[in-house]
Amino acid sequence: MDLMSLIILAAGVLVFLGLILAAFSGPSAGRAQARRLTTLRARHSGSGEGVIEAQMMRRISASRDNKMDGVAMRFLPRPALLKKRLAMTGKSWTVGQYALASLGITVVASVLLVLKGLPLVLALFVGLLLGAGIPHKGVSIFINRRVTKFTAKLPDAIELLVRGLRSGLPITETIAVVGNEVPGPVGDEFRMVTDKMKIGRTMDAALQETADRLGTPEFQFFVISIAIQRETGGNLAETLANLANVLRMRGQMKLKIKAMSSESKASAYIIGALPFIVFGLIWFINGTYMQNFFIDQRLMVAGMGGMCWMAIGAFIMAKMINFEI
Repeated sequence: MDLMSLIILAAGVLVFLGLILAAFSGPSAGRAQARRLTTLRARHSGSGEGVIEAQMMRRISASRDNKMDGVAMRFLPRPALLKKRLAMTGKSWTVGQYALASLGITVVASVLLVLKGLPLVLALFVGLLLGAGIPHKGVSIFINRRVTKFTAKLPDAIELLVRGLRSGLPITETIAVVGNEVPGPVGDEFRMVTDKMKIGRTMDAALQETADRLGTPEFQFFVISIAIQRETGGNLAETLANLANVLRMRGQMKLKIKAMSSESKASAYIIGALPFIVFGLIWFINGTYMQNFFIDQRLMVAGMGGMCWMAIGAFIMAKMINFEI
């Protein structure tokens, strides 16, 4: 590797690190503390100039975030859905930070592949795939992890609601108790429901908004049970107790199916990833030999045919190991 290649690689790595730092570092803790102190002094000093200055600082900070998100929403597909997915992670990530991370991964991957001898167009294509796929997969992992924690704790939260209802508390106060007592995503979501009711939203509307954002059937069952009971009447505590029992049995069935299908999933992952792993290893060992797949038309046709058959096999295996409860 010559000097120019090293310079390009170093520049790409620096750009990537800078974008990642700008995307996920967030505001400085010292600056945030200084802003809070300034706001408190202005609030208690009675000076109008201090209050105006604090309001202007908050508006400037919000406008910077809005400008970054606005630029990102112009280029990213379906920004509303992306914003919803980022909110489902429970993190304070924004669309602008997501776009910066994707851009950094694309630049670094493209530079590395060009330095390894891959054609520029193909390197850009692979870099775009990685830049779009890695952040999307990362967000999906955080969403699934949070939804799994929420689903595991939801029966405990419903049982706490049942105890509150049986002790004579109204449903709105028991929801607030769950938000304060249950840790994790369940407490966060129930606190958000309580906050929405405090600003004038009805309980049914607040619960339905949360169900739409989470997208889990377990919480949708909970919302439907409360809505039906409010329309038809009956013992809400008994209904929710039965629902908690059903959700626990549903969770046990999911774990049993996961244990029974784990071997098949592992085999599918290994079989699906092995050709790409071997291709990458041979590429790094002897890149000139593997470049024939992008030059020789016969190898290109054979490679595309193999990719099609692998896609069909992966689709069939995915359907075989995917069970709906």
